[in-house]
Amino acid sequence: MIKLSEEKLNAEKNRLKSMSEFEDKFSDFIIAGVDEAGRGPLAGPVVAGCVVLDRDKEILFLNDSKKLSEKRRNELYDEITEKSLAYGIGIVNEKTIDEINILNATHIAMKDAYEKANTMLKEKMGKEINLLFVDALNIKDVDIKQVSIIHGDALSISIAAASILAKVTRDRMMLEYDDIYKEYGFAKHKGYGTKFHMDKLKEIGPCEIHRKSFLSFLDK
Repeated sequence: MIKLSEEKLNAEKNRLKSMSEFEDKFSDFIIAGVDEAGRGPLAGPVVAGCVVLDRDKEILFLNDSKKLSEKRRNELYDEITEKSLAYGIGIVNEKTIDEINILNATHIAMKDAYEKANTMLKEKMGKEINLLFVDALNIKDVDIKQVSIIHGDALSISIAAASILAKVTRDRMMLEYDDIYKEYGFAKHKGYGTKFHMDKLKEIGPCEIHRKSFLSFLDK
């Protein structure tokens, strides 16, 4: 992490304080933030992260993962997994997305991430998560209190941490896929529908990790 001047450090701490208002409001609960990465791409999995932050351990620069550089996201991934009380990652592949649709797949990934984080918390501390902050959704088939926060990854430090775990995990998977399916440029666009990606699909067709239900434009 870069060294900040006192002025910039204070500004960052104030920003994080404003992003902690939801956590402060529900301070009597054991809170986990939940977010996903990869609902929109044409290829690859949808990935969800779930994080129970330790409020006694400061993590600077927590923010919506999309607002951070790749380098900063990777640094924060390591810091979050080291300093958090518990975390979990859920992954649903493209075949399941095609079978049950992306929204249902997202719910499954989020539930899996929550259950893994809850298991970790129970094993480490003998406690369980009793409140979920979720970015814009209420997770199906989860029987604890949930708070859905629109743009939660920019408004809650817990959801921001979850968004970083989800995005870094998914990006790393897409980099691995890039080594296998070299023609598609997954390392650059991570499966999203860039012009290069869509042109390549029209030229050579989809590969095994493409979401066939997302490719109706190929029939036109």
